[in-house]
Amino acid sequence: MTEKKVKNIPKFLCPCAVGFLQFDVASGNMEANLAAVRRGLEQLPPDQPGILVLPELWSTGFDYQRLPELASETPRVIEALQLLARRYDIYLAGSLPEEVLTEAGRTFYNTLYVTGPEGVAGFYRKQQVFAPMQEDRFFTPGDDPRPIQTEFGLVAGLVCYDLRFPDLVHQQAAMGAGLLLVSAQWPALRLEHWKTLLKARAIENQIFVAACNRCGETDGIRFAGHSMVIAPDGTVLAEAAEGEEHGWQEINPLLIEESRNRFNTVAPEPYRHYDQDKIVLLDELEKTVAQLKSVGRKIVFTNGCFDILHQGHVTYLEAARKEGDCLIVGVNSDASIRRLKGAGRPVNREASRARLLAALGCVDQVVLFSEDTPENLIVKLLPDVLVKGGDWPVDRIVGGKEVTAAGGRVLNIPLVENFSTTSLIRRIREDTSRS
Repeated sequence: MTEKKVKNIPKFLCPCAVGFLQFDVASGNMEANLAAVRRGLEQLPPDQPGILVLPELWSTGFDYQRLPELASETPRVIEALQLLARRYDIYLAGSLPEEVLTEAGRTFYNTLYVTGPEGVAGFYRKQQVFAPMQEDRFFTPGDDPRPIQTEFGLVAGLVCYDLRFPDLVHQQAAMGAGLLLVSAQWPALRLEHWKTLLKARAIENQIFVAACNRCGETDGIRFAGHSMVIAPDGTVLAEAAEGEEHGWQEINPLLIEESRNRFNTVAPEPYRHYDQDKIVLLDELEKTVAQLKSVGRKIVFTNGCFDILHQGHVTYLEAARKEGDCLIVGVNSDASIRRLKGAGRPVNREASRARLLAALGCVDQVVLFSEDTPENLIVKLLPDVLVKGGDWPVDRIVGGKEVTAAGGRVLNIPLVENFSTTSLIRRIREDTSRS
């Protein structure tokens, strides 16, 4: 990068320019789309270091039928971007299909890459895949959204539909991001939503926003264009119209500090919850579940004794929570555990076990049950997803038939090896006897 032009004075961003290359994405035609990027850079061209944003899936479009083939070309596309970034002394940011090989097979993400002269500075995977465009059938949602370190400071990322979820930006702004990059294919039908939400994200997080939207039309859907650069107070610094258009705007990072010196809406993060309130009776829980289902939340249920809470439990519960929008944990009462495991158990009483579970961020509700199995709980709640540990075959999971009959899913999650309450108790007793 041109070091003389980049100063480390402001806290959030260094002086730079930001902009967008708004164009019509040719579905499945990477060469045509790369040519559009090259053409835009030649027409612009960037006259100082900065970050230029491209549309969502700008190299491929939503060509689901050829997704594996197109995703395999992403490394080559990134190499081409790096050469362009080096030539113009800038960063280029836009989403591309990412392929990840796992033990279970191939997984695909809609991933925003930030590419500079030295290669990929970082990436952000789209968190909220858009079901109305069948995106949930082909792409896996990302997790753990974090800002990306660039030569100019930390930048936050969003991909299209993510724009409707304010917490995704706030989390990254709270980590120190001073600029939000948005890569999108937003329809003209909801243009006012696009403009309003971009301004809102800038205002509520007191950061700059550089957003690039696609223009043109595919399969009868017309895209809105109107890529924008917005200041921390919501002032629109640059805005495109509906056609192919490019923008490049110098920004003053001091505006972030000026805005936050008046009042700061990013830093305050008080803990407003009483975790004890997560522990509820079944009657109350039934009403809560009905309310959550009425707004479309996906309910996940699991159960266990959780006598001595350990790493295996927490890892398992975290994985269970990722299967939906609300995790309910059924906990065996003391009497139930004594019948199942003998007079020496539980080690920790039910109130203590429930309280510890309620303090976990991945747990939303805790309910005690006194029966030997949680069948009654499951039948009354009918969760969307029923989860047990990997040592339970799916066809033997209590309540599984009822959940499946109601249209839900039943699955098991692998347990963390070498972690169990029984082995911990045995080790404690062995250590005690040796001492």
